[in-house]
Amino acid sequence: MKPGMSLMKHYLQFKDLRAEEYAYLFERTAIIKKRFKNYEKYQPLTDRTLAMIFEKASTRTRVSFEAGMYQMGGSVVHLTTGDSQLGRAEPVEDSARVISRMVDLVMIRTYEQSKLEGFAAHSRVPVINGLTNEYHPCQILADIFTFIEQRGSIKGRTVAWVGDGNNMANTWLQAADILGFTLHVSTPRGYEIDAKVAGVSNKDCVQVFKRPLDACRGAHLVTTDVWTSMGYEAENEARQKAFADWCVNREMMAAAQPDALFMHCLPAHRGEEVEAEVIDGPQSVVWDEAENRMHVQKALMEYLLLGRIG
Repeated sequence: MKPGMSLMKHYLQFKDLRAEEYAYLFERTAIIKKRFKNYEKYQPLTDRTLAMIFEKASTRTRVSFEAGMYQMGGSVVHLTTGDSQLGRAEPVEDSARVISRMVDLVMIRTYEQSKLEGFAAHSRVPVINGLTNEYHPCQILADIFTFIEQRGSIKGRTVAWVGDGNNMANTWLQAADILGFTLHVSTPRGYEIDAKVAGVSNKDCVQVFKRPLDACRGAHLVTTDVWTSMGYEAENEARQKAFADWCVNREMMAAAQPDALFMHCLPAHRGEEVEAEVIDGPQSVVWDEAENRMHVQKALMEYLLLGRIG
């Protein structure tokens, strides 16, 4: 652990932070975003280095972290599977011991959560989950900030998750538990959300529906993801059949609140998990949501490296 980092935190899943820490992060995000929009230079991370390790391909995660770190005055080391081979060329614990002696912060996008946790356990610097099979906390951080920006507090609201009970669904479940909103979930049979994976014991924060239309009733936010996530391509044909009725359409959006928002973490397949008329329609905030990945991650990196500002 580096000097001055006695309270070092990792961000490996959404429940790693408390509700008051999220309130602070969303506040900082708004300030940092406003500075960015006003072309105000803000570089608190000068001379700090972020290592980004990618075992899963990425567009938004790479651009948002890399651009964000440069904007904050820091520098970036980009490693792909061929460069790093976590746990193959050398044990993941050894990679962590070496890399964390040379940089100030590590972001990892990989397959198993256990690999991320193994790295963090032997890292001298904070580690951020850029996506694993089990969780995608930075995306939900961006989604909730986008909701707050557009509609105010998410506490007491209803979020409808339509589709696969995947890493996004697990993370939404953790967020509902921590931030005090209700998650309506509808997945095809065999693709259910697993509350044990999410580690959520509060049953009151989630309601499960057989029909996606019912899950959307009264929702303030309707959100979904691709039917086949990275690492599950072999199941694509079976998933196409199983998910056929889980395409977010105008009828589902009409069942939600009149001012309900639509979100998607992207990339999107129009005509599969969402109708073009929905994702390209007036209720969709997917482009704001995508941009906000960068702003929330800047606030997160600032917090992990510098603690609370002011």
